[in-house]
Amino acid sequence: MYIIMAQRRKQDSSNGTNEYNPNFIVYRKMESVIQRMQDEKNGVPVRTVKSFMSKVPSVFTGADLVQWFIKNLDIEQTEALHLGSLVSAHGYFFPITDHVLTLKDDNTFYRFQTPYFWPSNHWEPENTDYAVYLCKRTMQNKSRLELADYEAENLARLQRMFSRKWEFIFMQAEAQAKVDKKRDKMERKVLDSQERAFWDVHRPVPGCVNTTEMDIKKACRLNKPLKTKKQMAYNVPGGRISPSVSESDLRTPIEELQSQIESYKRRLDRRKYKLSKIADLLITSCQQYAEYDALITAPEPSNPWISDDTTLWDLSKTMSLRDVPIWRVKRWGFSLEELLMDSLGREQFGKFLAKEFSDENLRFWLAGGELRSTSLSQVPEKVQEIYDEYLAPGAHSPINIDCKVLESIKENMQDPGRYTFDPAMEHIFQLMKSDSYYRYLRSDQYKELLNPKKKTKSLIPKLPSLANKMETFSQS
Repeated sequence: MYIIMAQRRKQDSSNGTNEYNPNFIVYRKMESVIQRMQDEKNGVPVRTVKSFMSKVPSVFTGADLVQWFIKNLDIEQTEALHLGSLVSAHGYFFPITDHVLTLKDDNTFYRFQTPYFWPSNHWEPENTDYAVYLCKRTMQNKSRLELADYEAENLARLQRMFSRKWEFIFMQAEAQAKVDKKRDKMERKVLDSQERAFWDVHRPVPGCVNTTEMDIKKACRLNKPLKTKKQMAYNVPGGRISPSVSESDLRTPIEELQSQIESYKRRLDRRKYKLSKIADLLITSCQQYAEYDALITAPEPSNPWISDDTTLWDLSKTMSLRDVPIWRVKRWGFSLEELLMDSLGREQFGKFLAKEFSDENLRFWLAGGELRSTSLSQVPEKVQEIYDEYLAPGAHSPINIDCKVLESIKENMQDPGRYTFDPAMEHIFQLMKSDSYYRYLRSDQYKELLNPKKKTKSLIPKLPSLANKMETFSQS
């Protein structure tokens, strides 16, 4: 991976992309400070710390770094913490035990990043590089290299995305893992932490800011010419048209609409997805649901339409965890939609969310669904109840939505209807689908339902207790 990234970085530098980066001046200023921090005499004291069973090489504490900022930059403690957190967020130094790149004024150990991974090199890694890195982490049996929850989810998404060339990615990861094993133990430990910190910058923890993204305002200040439609010169008596005026600006409304219609027709004729990919998805879906198709797989215990035995229908409606069939629980893992369509699945998912103190999301989504089937005369009252419960200031069960969604709901509240809360329902559904649903599938609660343990009968007969013996003896 290092060779591929180096070639890409060399190509970017030869194209002169660094001079167009609006953050390049900021990077150079931060790097000048980092170079002063790494000075052997007047820099931050870097040392190897001995722990109980091992050594931690090339580290320094957050308290030492804060004191260096205060002494050399003549700033206060709060400013030193803020400045250090900004420099750490760009990946110039990082905590060795945490994925969150911030500076703490305590004995937390930090390590400097190698210049190879500095953001001033100005190259953006691709998803294939990230897939190789995560796949390599799974091959190394080290507790410090175990994937976090969000990394495991990213690996699963990348595996679906690159399903066709996953074998090639796996071979690359395996080759890199073999090279890493040949390195010295201390060197390997340092390189692993630096590589992890690099990906913490470019693929940060959910909730953290990605400092590599370019601000749109800064991008507009670039000296690169914007890609626009072909401009034509028009000779006008008594003057000339501005060169920024294009041919489309001089069209009549009818001509403009006809041009848009032709453009939409061309888009309809163009395939957005490859036919082979669609065929693979169709085959996968058919294989997944073949078990639930009575024409393909004979249902157990029997088909009610043939045998007049309604046991199968009773099992599909039962709310008892003891009687629920495994094929019904397995279907919950297909998608969140399948889980919420099942009454028992909704109940179990709600209990799981209650343990995580986020069951208000599911209750709000279900309340919005009930609103759609409410009679028109009761809709305004129902809308106000839902708003007071989940969205109003000081609500009893507030849900987490952004300000844009909340503003759209307030506009819909002026004329309440059955679809007033649709923007918030879609937002909450995507939130549950991307976060809570996958954690539920990995929980012990779901795994116990999917693989129930059969209770075995004891072969040893139960002996009568001493109390029973005394009772029978007194009666006799």
